[in-house]
Amino acid sequence: MYELNDRNKIIVFTGPDGSGRKSVAEAVGQTFGMEKIVSFVTRSQRPGEVNGQDYHFITHEAYDEMEKQGEFLESVEIDGNHYGIRSLDIESKLNHIDSVYLIMNHEGASILKKIYGDKVIRLFLYTDRRTVEERERALGLPEEVIEKHLSHYDLEMGYRGSCEHAFENYDLGQTTYEITNTLETYLQRDLIDKD
Repeated sequence: MYELNDRNKIIVFTGPDGSGRKSVAEAVGQTFGMEKIVSFVTRSQRPGEVNGQDYHFITHEAYDEMEKQGEFLESVEIDGNHYGIRSLDIESKLNHIDSVYLIMNHEGASILKKIYGDKVIRLFLYTDRRTVEERERALGLPEEVIEKHLSHYDLEMGYRGSCEHAFENYDLGQTTYEITNTLETYLQRDLIDKD
């Protein structure tokens, strides 16, 4: 397996669907100049999602073939759909930059932690159930998708205590600021606060 160097860090944004993981992850990733590792998924594209940016949307058959070839570092099934991260994507990016970030559920986050140990920093984002529901409705997600997400809410919330850090996310700017300060100790980029 690929040997990470001392400066390599894998930042994992996790928490319930609708907790704002994507928005915060993108803002923090931009602040630190980190590249995102994009998962492969067999579910269909949702409103506002961009293929190759949010996920690589592929067929079940293509996914099965990649899995047979041993391409996935982690692969999980959620509500009949498969989600996977290729080891090649992580390792090729960490060859030329120090840190990458991913957005994953608790299963994927646990698998990466087992593989890469203290190189993985899990950031748990959460809001209350009603806020999750309101955000998902505002995105125009179908009711059955919202119901499925809410059915996983308690299970995902149970993972909070396993993560290195947890952040309540009601205000994007505030949460991004808190996470940036937290990650500074890991990434040692010497960002200067210009306030």
